[in-house]
Amino acid sequence: MPRKRITLQHLADELGLTIQTVSKALRGLPGMSEETRSEVVRLARKLGYLTKDQKQSLSLERISPYPLMQRRFVLIQNEQSLNFNRLLLQGLHERFMEFGHLVQPLLVPPGLTPRRFEAWAEEQGLDYAEGVFIAPRMGGDWLERKLLALPMPRIMLNFPPPESRVDSVIWDVYEAMYQAVRHLIRLGHRRIMYVGDAESQRGFVLRWQAFAEAMKEAGLAAPPEEHCLRREAGGGWLGDFAELYRRAQPTAVICGIDEEAAPVYFRLRELGAAVPQTCSFVALLNEQTEQLPLCTRPQLLIREAGYRAADRMLWRLANPQLPYEHIRLRGELFVGRTTQKL
Repeated sequence: MPRKRITLQHLADELGLTIQTVSKALRGLPGMSEETRSEVVRLARKLGYLTKDQKQSLSLERISPYPLMQRRFVLIQNEQSLNFNRLLLQGLHERFMEFGHLVQPLLVPPGLTPRRFEAWAEEQGLDYAEGVFIAPRMGGDWLERKLLALPMPRIMLNFPPPESRVDSVIWDVYEAMYQAVRHLIRLGHRRIMYVGDAESQRGFVLRWQAFAEAMKEAGLAAPPEEHCLRREAGGGWLGDFAELYRRAQPTAVICGIDEEAAPVYFRLRELGAAVPQTCSFVALLNEQTEQLPLCTRPQLLIREAGYRAADRMLWRLANPQLPYEHIRLRGELFVGRTTQKL
């Protein structure tokens, strides 16, 4: 059956808005709340409505807005990355739904070895995928090298390794950490402690580097031994954090890793710190949780990275010879109830 043509009038009638308001929302013009704009954009995506500029952009990139064939893509993930892959998969699914394509999550088994990789890939039908998305935290270097060598278009949802021939889309944790540090400095804090693994993942290394550079720009030292950075086997890092906190008595703590935010917050409470009255707290959370109070946090655009990565995959399929691109998505700082002036 022919595709039903969606117009601005359809969107306006569905939302109870004027055509002018819907048009302004889709063109990014002012004159409405962000909630209204978001509702318009979501409905347009759901119904497959494209503005003239969007159609022109797709045409320039040689991407058909109404493809004749359904494509199958794969998101390769492991157990370490499941906590944010739900958001990534949501973004990928939303974008591909507009084109009628499918994205399939594929979990790497924990005991997979280099010798077993090719057999596992064949069992999963990986060779028949149109393209592959590689989630963060893939573990050993050998696995990442194997995935980057697959003979189909690949998009890394991570900071790419040096000399890698691959496109990447990632939420910008470097910018996020700068936002966190500068926010606390504007509030008068000078004794700021960083908590987070600074070694095992490229994104983790970048967070610590951004923290140290932002502190240096403010004229503040950040010697590694005064921050909780190491993550050795046995999970003793919370004890190290408690010892460092007692010794340094910081007026603010930044937790750089999502799954460590709740343990750090509750350990602060056990140490007698009142958040934010005696110690402000900023966390790089994937999303706000019920476990924690409304946290001051840089907004990490994980779902949006999935959406943007789907675009990049379709672009790469249409433009196989063009240079690789690395895309960072920057969110804004959300100020919650866990920070205040010193």
